[in-house]
Amino acid sequence: MGKFQTLLNNEKTSGFVLIACTLLSLFMANSGFGESYQSIWTFPLGAHSAEHWINDGLMAVFFLLVGLELVDELYRGRLSSFQTAMLPLSGALGGMLLPAAIYLMWNAGTPTASGFGIPMATDIAFALAFLSLMGNRVPPGLKVFLMALAVIDDLGAIIVIAVFYSSSIDGMFLALALGLFALLLLLDKVFHVKTLAVYLIGGIAMWYCMHYSGVHATIAGVLLAITIPNNRDLTQSPAVRLRHALHYPVYFFVLPLFALSNTAISLDGDLFGTFHEPFAEGILLGLVVGKPIGITFFSWLSVGVGLCRLPSGVKWKQLFGAGLLGGIGFTMSIFITLLAFSGNNHYVNGAKWTIMLSSLLAAAAGLVWLSFVLPKKQKKER
Repeated sequence: MGKFQTLLNNEKTSGFVLIACTLLSLFMANSGFGESYQSIWTFPLGAHSAEHWINDGLMAVFFLLVGLELVDELYRGRLSSFQTAMLPLSGALGGMLLPAAIYLMWNAGTPTASGFGIPMATDIAFALAFLSLMGNRVPPGLKVFLMALAVIDDLGAIIVIAVFYSSSIDGMFLALALGLFALLLLLDKVFHVKTLAVYLIGGIAMWYCMHYSGVHATIAGVLLAITIPNNRDLTQSPAVRLRHALHYPVYFFVLPLFALSNTAISLDGDLFGTFHEPFAEGILLGLVVGKPIGITFFSWLSVGVGLCRLPSGVKWKQLFGAGLLGGIGFTMSIFITLLAFSGNNHYVNGAKWTIMLSSLLAAAAGLVWLSFVLPKKQKKER
């Protein structure tokens, strides 16, 4: 049992589970069972398809976990002080702005301009999984930087989704959702209610209202995370208990299910021709070129003006390697694709293929680069 627990906790495992699910989904979609496999995800469950419930329902649980991790980092972790937060914050900002700018250079004024958010995202599970392949050669500070950057990047993606990828707003439902959010905050901050079930029930109601408000329903997951009590005493903290409880279900059920349902892409059509379309070129260049340059340049600027400094034992060429791995978009990039190109299967499928290709290139480039610039051996931190 101990070895199995270690395997589940290993960062490589969750990333490789996602890879396996993606390969399985691609194989099934292009096999003789392709039509039956596709029908699984379009099967109606109540008013919506199975895929819709995964993307709008289960992914809200993923966003809840992201929110809990972000709050924990701000409360007691790597983002709890200005000095330690500024480097990954600057890197994440550059890693979002430059890819978006590159994408818009290719797509401004076109029907695909709405996809500018696609190359802004970093997949934390994949990025850390590939970094962990370098073993104990990775300086602890570099791993901390990439983890913090990916968490901030997720927050940036959430803000982009809320601001730019919401449909027409229903004021009544939005007011109800925000009212529930305010009520849950009062229960925590004023009345000091610690019963987790109260917040979860309120969170479900908030998700329902957010779903019908026009703002993407997954945002309710992040708002719920902000309201859940987070005590200094880890053993008494509802937020910490929930974060631990959600880790396995999210990384070994929710995200694999998301990969299975959203990468079932048929190889029919002119796939290579799609890669030459402006939206595909913008995604590819944004993730593979814009991410590492943006992350490294903005980090260098923040260090140069004295806002922060490089972590102990980390060199600029190593940070650039982490920036290359930051170009692995996958989960968040595909999620934003579904919002940006909703209803246009050509753009959605083309973007998904490009995201997978770009993420593969970014991972390969990052591993090759780091294999040259990391020390041959790095003692484990005690």
